[in-house]
Amino acid sequence: MRRLALAALLAVTSLSTIPFSMAWAGDLLIHGGPIHTGVDAAPTAQAVLIRDDKILFVGDLAAAKAKAAKDVRDIDLKGAAAYPGFVDAHAHLTGIGLRELTLNLDQVKSVAELVAAVKAYAAAHPEGAIYGRGWIETHWPEKRFPTKADLDAAAPGRIVVLGRSDGHASVASSAALAKAGITAATPAPAGGQILKGADGQPDGMLIDHAQSLVKDVIPPPSETLKREALRKAGQLYASRGWTGLGNMSVMADDLALLRDEAAKGAFHIRVDNYMDPSGAAEVLAKGPQTDATGLIRVRGIKLYMDGALGSRGAALLEPYSDAEGLGLQLTQRDQGLALMKKAKAVSAQVAMHAIGDRGNRMTLDWFEEALAGDTKARWRIEHAQIVADTDLPRFAKLGVIASMQPSHAIGDLYFAPARLGKDRLHEGYRWNDFLKAGVVVAAGSDAPVEVGDPRIEFYAAVYRHSLDGFANADWHLEEAVTRAEALKMLTLAPAYAAFREKELGTLEAGKKADLTAFDQDLMTIEPKAILTAQPVLTVVDGKVAFAR
Repeated sequence: MRRLALAALLAVTSLSTIPFSMAWAGDLLIHGGPIHTGVDAAPTAQAVLIRDDKILFVGDLAAAKAKAAKDVRDIDLKGAAAYPGFVDAHAHLTGIGLRELTLNLDQVKSVAELVAAVKAYAAAHPEGAIYGRGWIETHWPEKRFPTKADLDAAAPGRIVVLGRSDGHASVASSAALAKAGITAATPAPAGGQILKGADGQPDGMLIDHAQSLVKDVIPPPSETLKREALRKAGQLYASRGWTGLGNMSVMADDLALLRDEAAKGAFHIRVDNYMDPSGAAEVLAKGPQTDATGLIRVRGIKLYMDGALGSRGAALLEPYSDAEGLGLQLTQRDQGLALMKKAKAVSAQVAMHAIGDRGNRMTLDWFEEALAGDTKARWRIEHAQIVADTDLPRFAKLGVIASMQPSHAIGDLYFAPARLGKDRLHEGYRWNDFLKAGVVVAAGSDAPVEVGDPRIEFYAAVYRHSLDGFANADWHLEEAVTRAEALKMLTLAPAYAAFREKELGTLEAGKKADLTAFDQDLMTIEPKAILTAQPVLTVVDGKVAFAR
């Protein structure tokens, strides 16, 4: 989805425009534009009155003024529209920050541009290994993955590893392959592939678990860099209108840093963490935890059933239409069920990455066995991209949440017809089908795989066109949702998915004071205008985290 419109879109949310004004001890009175509450019985209001960290009143402006303290801070929206706080149900916080601080390749549009970007970075950083992320070959004119030869031409003799935007593939230079000891004889690890050229030698592309073979050739980011990345990501997200996120595949040391940054007052949005199994000892022993600030919580664990559709790692029931194979299974049954049963014992959630129809079916099967009839656990399938007709009703039956990323559809649908074929394409990105079946759909972005912008996710959900306004005849536009549904997918549904719907997700008296405002009304403007609406106010826990 990273096409021509993206550069202009990102330009309007530069961090340089962010004035933080967190401290205010009195009431906040927000009014002067349409206020969408997310409450079906009273969907709009004239004013929201906030006291401390809670919403005191939602309704008529005159009544709000009558209830306000004398030292109330008056925030006139001047025609901007306000909503419950937007929450990215699925993102990777450290990765978002590191993307801003390292070699960011999400704007390269060809192999040639990738080579040029690496060459320029290598010249600016003449020593050490080079790591970057964000490329995706879907629209490149070369119609191929990058290879070690491309990286060798850009940075001769240098160790270079560049991650695909989805995190399910990387390309490594010859020096990186040599340092890792990867040769034609190296076996691919379970759940991974080492792609080879016509000469039988590794061509540099490593799929899914094969990426682990080069993990030690790139020095890990320092604590200082990771702290900077967390702060950068938090500021960036507040500036885009996000009040919180579901943070996936979190390492134990990253959680410790995040808690520390929040305790210092350097982090201002809500984060619900789902731990990588390697760092899950605490949550599997104690269950869900909340820090002293109330912003940082640990909800459960994150597992992977399969890979990505673009790199043909998604596990399918029938072979890919454009290549041999059924995709990859990344977690084995005994291992997965053991972790799930530990999680259930302490009321921790399980979030399982599943993209292919076979991956989703196996996940539902395992969930059904581990949950043993418990439909209140709110376990989640992350992405739920390709789901067979017979499996879709099982989500509601088992109480499983579909955690989906609308932006994935408007990018993937360029290549999904080739991967799946016409007969299976209706199984893909089924937001409307899920909602009709009574399934809770929590929307997110999967940043840094995608941009991490609520406008893009809202636009994709309601319009199902590319950022340039393109949609093919086989994109199944009937799966687009209404604006009211999209709003819930980005507010109330993520709150429900994290057991927070009683305190977040709508603008109601007594709930936590989280609010997002844009200078145009996303509920009424033309679809393409959604992408240029400017975030103007982000309030978290009654404090202004961002104001334009």
